[in-house]
Formats: sequence, structure tokens, C-alpha cells
Amino acid sequence: MTYPSHLQVPAPVSPLPWWPPASSVAGAHLERVIEAAQAQDRCALAAFLPVGLPDRMTGMDALHLLAQSADVIELGVPYAGGVLDGPVIQEASRTALAAGFEMKDLFADARELSASSSAALLVMSYWQPVHAYGPHRFADRAAAAGISGVLIPDLPFEEAGPWREAARRAGVAVIPLVSPRTPPERLAAIVAAATGMVYAPATDSVTGNAQPISPRLPGLISQVRSLTSLPVAAGIGISTPAQARHAAAWADLVVVGSAVIRRMQANPRGPVAAAASAARDFAAALRPAAQPETE
Repeated sequence: MTYPSHLQVPAPVSPLPWWPPASSVAGAHLERVIEAAQAQDRCALAAFLPVGLPDRMTGMDALHLLAQSADVIELGVPYAGGVLDGPVIQEASRTALAAGFEMKDLFADARELSASSSAALLVMSYWQPVHAYGPHRFADRAAAAGISGVLIPDLPFEEAGPWREAARRAGVAVIPLVSPRTPPERLAAIVAAATGMVYAPATDSVTGNAQPISPRLPGLISQVRSLTSLPVAAGIGISTPAQARHAAAWADLVVVGSAVIRRMQANPRGPVAAAASAARDFAAALRPAAQPETE
């Protein structure tokens, strides 16, 4: 391991205990699963689900089955005030909170998934739950549970320094959500501070919307790629397998969430099977054989 010059110590003195590995196991896992998908000539799939939906046991069963089709599982921290959440995820968060979600459930579920699945694990949380739990505590427990990275979409870049430091020390990737409306200089700074991957909005609205893929998505991803070699994910509003295949023309990872939750809500007697079926459909759309045939 190479340390900055001001932390160089002579052998046999041990390194400072808070200093994380140069490449954390969890962060490397995300990179590996995306590279594995690329080796199969396909875009990776991430499936999002709030933890504890519709209850702790059922939600855990659904996550296990989602991980059989998805390369990445994005664990959502239920929160009532999500600014990017459309009605589907808002209702799902309320349901999980009413069922008794606690932050410890996030880390327990992540530990169970990381022990039983090859999928990489990410977390999407708004800042208030992370702040209330304690950023350093949150980052440390996320790393210990096998979580590769965390996306906090409502934390402004200029105010995120303490969180970035906490995540860096724990070895957890800091994943920014970028926007096509961001000025080039600010976008460059945001991307330069990113680790793990960069997240781009596939549509111009909140999650679960019925809009088509944004015509600005290709340009935004191209701009991000000019600034970093990190993989780029596309999510927010990808509602159908056809839309996922469309976004996959530019992205390294496609994220679906509301579409999975809708299937679960439409099948209250079999939400686990419904989630698994949705993940299989989206995964099939991203396989090379699913590409439209040319005449």
C-alpha cells in the first residue's frame, strides 16, 4: 500500500488503523460485475428496491430473487421526503416505514445478500437519514456489510466534503447524480470527486415517470466519459425493457426501480414472484440476443 508522503512510516510500524485499503473489496466488486457484463457484450442491470418493502421478510425474499437476474442491487433507504421520488417510490417508502424499517435493517440485509449473492450492492439514500445516523458510522457499517457505494442525490457537491471523507476512510464509493443542466466547470469538479461510478438521469423527471428516454442522455454520458474512466449508470424513469435497451446503447449500467415495484404492487398475493419476473424481463432485454434484428 502506498501512503501520501505525510503519512509515510518506517517498517515495522503499522499503518494508521483508520486508513482504508487502496482498493476496497466492496468497491472492487462493483467494478468487477460491470466488467463481467461488458465481457458478455451487454450492459449491466441494477435493480432498486427500498429495504423492508412490503415488509422485512418479504422484501428480503424479493432481494434474493432480484440478485439472481441483476448484476447490482440498489438498496433504497425508505424516506418520506425524497425530492426525486415519484408516487410509486413514495408509496413504497411509506409502506416500508409503516412496516417498521430501521437503519439496522439496511446493513443486516446487505450482509445477508453479500454472503449469498455475487451481485454488487449499492445504497441510495437521502441525506437526512445518513446525517441522523452519523456519516462516519453509516460509511463504516456500509463497508462492513459489503456495500460498494452510496448515492445521496440531495446532498449538494459543495456541502458533501465531510461525507466524501467519511466514505473515503471506509472504502465506500461516492456516487454522484449529475445533470445535463450543470455548468461544465462544476460538472468537471463533481466527476473528479466521484468514485465507483457516475449516475446520469435517463429522463427529465422524477422516478417512475412515463416519459421517453431524454434526448440529452447521450450527450451527458459522452461529456462524463470525457472527464473520467469510471462507469456511467443511467436511471430514473426507465419503465420498460425497451427503454432499458435504449439507454444501454450509451450506459454501462441501467437502473430500474419503479417498474419492479409496480409489478409487486399489482400482485399483492405474490410480490416476490412479481419482482423476480420483472428482473428477468429487464435482464433479457439487455442480452445481446435481445437487440433488434436488422433486415
